[in-house]
Amino acid sequence: MKYKSLGRTDISVSEICLGTMTWGSQNSETDAHAQMDYAVEKGVNFFDTAELYPTTPVSPETQGWTEDYIGSWFEKSGKRSEIVLATKVAGRGRDYLRGGEGADARNIRLALEASLKRLKTDYVDLYQVHWPNRGHFHFRQNWSYNPFNQDRDKAVANMLDILETLGALVKEGKIRAIGLSNETTWGIQKYLTLSEQKNLPRVASVQNEYNLLYRHFDLDLAELSHYEDVGLLAYSPLAGGILTGKYVGGLRPKGSRASINPDIGGRLQPLQEPATKAYLTLATRYGLDPAAMALAFCLSRPFMTSVIIGATSMEQLKTDLGAAELTLSDEVLAEIAKVHRQYPLTL
Repeated sequence: MKYKSLGRTDISVSEICLGTMTWGSQNSETDAHAQMDYAVEKGVNFFDTAELYPTTPVSPETQGWTEDYIGSWFEKSGKRSEIVLATKVAGRGRDYLRGGEGADARNIRLALEASLKRLKTDYVDLYQVHWPNRGHFHFRQNWSYNPFNQDRDKAVANMLDILETLGALVKEGKIRAIGLSNETTWGIQKYLTLSEQKNLPRVASVQNEYNLLYRHFDLDLAELSHYEDVGLLAYSPLAGGILTGKYVGGLRPKGSRASINPDIGGRLQPLQEPATKAYLTLATRYGLDPAAMALAFCLSRPFMTSVIIGATSMEQLKTDLGAAELTLSDEVLAEIAKVHRQYPLTL
């Protein structure tokens, strides 16, 4: 397992991060504990969660259970100090989370205190805004994205409010570093500018979707990442499991994400299947597990800080963690580039 710096902080994280969003819906507390035990044994020191989790489905009845499971593992294992722990405050829109008001001074403090209680810890290593309060293009909203009806002054005021609140929490010792999630290039840069102008904490990372079928980060976000040292924490590196091939031809394996969420958040639609089949054929031709190939590709990207994996079984977890030992040849990378040129955006 390799380790990388989290932005310009002194925090070092494993290049594979253990994602947790299925714990509490598709995975039990016992499952979650077993995954954490195994991941740590294999060198993972980075866990990512959120106050919203679990998902699939997102539910007010199960909200917070994922953090509960991590907290009980910390209590049981005594390994809190060995883990870089990341969690998130929800953006606007979830009515059962403080009326859906989103991230601002009041709600950040309420959300963090609740998360700390569930996690059985007195600090979080990385605290992230799960999605912006203003509109954005993530979660398949790129096809109808329209920033022209947004209020710039209101958006910037909210960002400053968030930064000032997070800065106070850093001083209080409750947060070590701050991050964003599902953000745009303008949004990240505006946060960076405000932090420089106001001497407030600097954004260390951004957690956006990235996989063989969705590579938006390759462009202006990659440039920002390079110049500003804001590394990517890639979520959904297997496109919700699509890149394993288990949904090809309309299959819906029992217990899979698609058996619960039919279109996997808008990902499972006809346009992705030709590209998916091309990547599966490529993996077969070179004797590679398709999931391992997809993850190894993400790990090869120069802007990548950590790839967030998610597993509903130990078999899946072992395959995913094994990708850390796989280096794709130049020949395979060239073939991936050819497929991407033919199918540049399919999600």
